[in-house]
Amino acid sequence: MKRLYVVSLVILLAFVLLSCTSNADSKQNSNGNQIEQTGKNTGKNAKVKWLGFNEGLKKAIAEKKPMIVDFYTDWCHWCKVLDEKTFRDAAVAKKLAEDYVTVRIDAEDGSKTVTYKGQSFTNIELTRAFQVSGFPSLGFFDATGEAITIVPGFVPPETFINILGYIEGECYKKKISFEDYLKKKDECAKTKKRS
Repeated sequence: MKRLYVVSLVILLAFVLLSCTSNADSKQNSNGNQIEQTGKNTGKNAKVKWLGFNEGLKKAIAEKKPMIVDFYTDWCHWCKVLDEKTFRDAAVAKKLAEDYVTVRIDAEDGSKTVTYKGQSFTNIELTRAFQVSGFPSLGFFDATGEAITIVPGFVPPETFINILGYIEGECYKKKISFEDYLKKKDECAKTKKRS
């Protein structure tokens, strides 16, 4: 937990000065699975395929990919801005499709049950277990399903791309701060290949 807190704090500091406003809509299905968003602002068909937590975790482990969990609520304005500005960005959508497993959790849905580390949780309980208290919040997990960090709030696409590279490159394991990563990305280039 201490590592999770430290990584969260480092990443959070990178976002203090960032803000943006917009309205957006997002496609949701009734069970939270297989949701796609099509890019509007990019002129390209940027798509993010959202999975439920159990399905996503299984896929992340099988494919040896990191996983991102979007904790959202229906009433959250900044969740919609994140959808519109960040997840619909062509470069972000491409990076997520190629290198990540993407999961979406309705943080206020007590009717859905997920399993994590042998325990059952409702979406509400899982959200609380990861100490998510504001929305949107993005959970990053490694390829074994271990939590890396939670990033609260809206993240613009240009920053989000860098976070994806930082997490995928496992720079946090190498004790490279996010700030140092931004200065010298090549020093934290991902060297291991997925089998």
